[in-house]
Amino acid sequence: MLDNRKLKVLYAIINSYIMSAEPIGSRTITKQYDLGVSSATIRNEMSDLEELGYLNKPHSSSGRVPSDKAYRLYVNEILKNQNYKIDLEKKGKIKKILISESREIEQLLQNSAKVLSAITSYTALALSPNMKGSKIKHIQLIPIDEKQVLMVLISNTGTVKNSIFRLNQEIPEEQINIISNYLTHKLKGLSIEEIGEELSEGIMKEIYEYKTTIDKIIPIINQSMEDIDNVDLYSDGITKILNFPEYKDLEKAKSFISFIEDKDLVVDLLLNNSISQDMEIIIGNENIHESIKDCSLITTTYKLGDKTIGKIGIIGPTRMDYLNLINTLQLFSVNITEIIDMLMGKHISR
Repeated sequence: MLDNRKLKVLYAIINSYIMSAEPIGSRTITKQYDLGVSSATIRNEMSDLEELGYLNKPHSSSGRVPSDKAYRLYVNEILKNQNYKIDLEKKGKIKKILISESREIEQLLQNSAKVLSAITSYTALALSPNMKGSKIKHIQLIPIDEKQVLMVLISNTGTVKNSIFRLNQEIPEEQINIISNYLTHKLKGLSIEEIGEELSEGIMKEIYEYKTTIDKIIPIINQSMEDIDNVDLYSDGITKILNFPEYKDLEKAKSFISFIEDKDLVVDLLLNNSISQDMEIIIGNENIHESIKDCSLITTTYKLGDKTIGKIGIIGPTRMDYLNLINTLQLFSVNITEIIDMLMGKHISR
């Protein structure tokens, strides 16, 4: 356990390095922070902190930089002592932007990643709801022309899937409405696994005259439900890593970009960490993937009602302004949850 003076020196170095990206010397700390001790004392404390593994000394510099161990101590202290108060003005501005361009959950997450990246200047990631076992809430068939029909499927999670298909023959609109109402009545509340069983147990007998049309619709319903069950990833600001001095090495930057562009790797990374934990921070070598061992990943969750269903976060060099980024992510968590509830309310009222 570090004593109070060592903590003050360490936190001063971390804050200075976050701002400057340059190795920090005792003279810088003396000028920038009134710690009530001499430059010589600060040098001694820095030497002790280096021996304890909290500071590293780059070969070409007399200054020091924080280690992953230092950032972990710093972040844990932030999370432990954080008395979070929502900045209502900032929250309102973010929510207004997200609402104006989001009609469905997919749009909301895509826009959230875009806005989060713009606000923070980091690469932003958003993981779509993990909705295994989603159930059908409503099916609507809408004629487009004589033979083309739009199918709108709404799940119990508020996800909407639209598909256009072509009929072999023209069907009057009133018959399409009959099929639409019948499918909703028979399939409402069923998951993809239950749909086939329900259909085989009598739907064709009850509405056999529309069998040809229904045979065409069922695969589309199944595919739509599979799409809803699949987890998707939205990212934005991938090349912003190039703006950080830590990634002036193009090979290092290429390795990071290649990792982020691999959807399966990133989804596994996000899902391997706890989806129930409100705020999670993985620092440097805590990451299991070599390409991001110089990075920190900060994620938070969003909810549907009381159930945690997805994640949003940022990734970038370990030299992060953790306090501000944590606060910003919490605003997004609250806003996304509120907007999902609002979108769900709209779908329920349809």
